[in-house]
Amino acid sequence: MLALPALAWLFGLKVAVPILLLLDFTAFLAFGAGALRRVRYREIVLLVPFILAGMAVGLTLLIEVPERILIAVLGVFLLSYAAYGLARRGGPPALKRAWVAPIGLAGGAFSALFGTGGVIFALYNAGRIRDKDELRATNAAMIMFSALLRIALFVSAGLLAQEGLIATALILAPAMLAGFWVGARLHSRVPAAGVAKAVYALLVIAGLTLLARSL
Repeated sequence: MLALPALAWLFGLKVAVPILLLLDFTAFLAFGAGALRRVRYREIVLLVPFILAGMAVGLTLLIEVPERILIAVLGVFLLSYAAYGLARRGGPPALKRAWVAPIGLAGGAFSALFGTGGVIFALYNAGRIRDKDELRATNAAMIMFSALLRIALFVSAGLLAQEGLIATALILAPAMLAGFWVGARLHSRVPAAGVAKAVYALLVIAGLTLLARSL
């Protein structure tokens, strides 16, 4: 969510979203594969049909809707997520199984549109899974599954064949891997609440910047 606004400024959404997809998948292969032993697979399986439907809608919108409108939607999404995070008190609310449909549709759509559906899936998983190791493993598996689906969709739509896209992703990959490695080392040393507030503040800035650009 922090990387996409900067990438969208530099390259435009139709290039930035596929680049972010390749970086996400690389990060999972490097750091997330070992967590799959604790995955709550049932939660993922129930989401699948709704994710597929949402991704089909999101990919269509990414290709057909003018970028200025999509930039505005992304800005509103970032501001809404930041407002939710800053206003929330206590742990995540427990969610009933019925949330699988709206969460799957919204997460699939935002995954294809902006590569940001992972935060929606994480909110759902946090409301369903209380064991921290299982939650982290299930979120990692969702990233992998979502990335694989988006790779197939983006290949079929020709988005990964854009000139210079693969080369740009390769140039950015070392910085992303270094940042992921540093973040993993700091995970247990830095207060989570302080980090979350800093991230939400950056999301507010990014959201306002994107809204200004869309005008």
